[in-house]
Amino acid sequence: MFSLRVTMPIDATPQATAMFGLASGLLTCVGFIPYVRAIVTGRARPCRTSWLIWSILGVIAIASLRQEGAGPSLIFAGAQVGGTILVFLLAIGHGRGATFARRDIGVLIAAAAGLGLWAVTSQAGWALAVTIAIGLLGGIGTMAKAYRAPNSEPMLPWAAFLASAGLGVASVDGADPILLSYPLYLLALYSGIVGALIAGRRAHGRRWTEAQTRPTYS
Repeated sequence: MFSLRVTMPIDATPQATAMFGLASGLLTCVGFIPYVRAIVTGRARPCRTSWLIWSILGVIAIASLRQEGAGPSLIFAGAQVGGTILVFLLAIGHGRGATFARRDIGVLIAAAAGLGLWAVTSQAGWALAVTIAIGLLGGIGTMAKAYRAPNSEPMLPWAAFLASAGLGVASVDGADPILLSYPLYLLALYSGIVGALIAGRRAHGRRWTEAQTRPTYS
């Protein structure tokens, strides 16, 4: 299944994909700056469990993409995972909730199953597929929160993440479905969160500004 490769010619040159990869990585770092600042200043208390799980899944995704031969798009994925791990490390001292909860055992079992399939079949795409599926399920909760309490999330970081995901898609050399799957997954996820924020603010009739907001992240 995952050994199938469909590579179609596109107009992007190696120099262009490298540029897109670098730009996506830089934008991702820009998006994480408000999160880190909010944590350090005490305005954000990230959920330790959530960021631990996302860090583990991100590392699996990076390993899978590298095994599948990803090039410049690894810059984007690496920046995403690096920022996620940084938030988790800060959450240990400034976050809320347990570092690990019983309900997260199923997530780790699923991730382990993906790694097991990778080991048995020698196809890293299995681990990547499980990672994406779990990540999308987790994203539904974030979208719901963004809609119900739109002022709990700042728009700027999510907009930066969305733009970086678009550049991440452009940084993939060729139309390989496996290499495209991770940036496309994040593009869909961030589009959903940004859309939920916009819809939530319209539904609640609130005019949001960065200066008025005191966000809490989870």
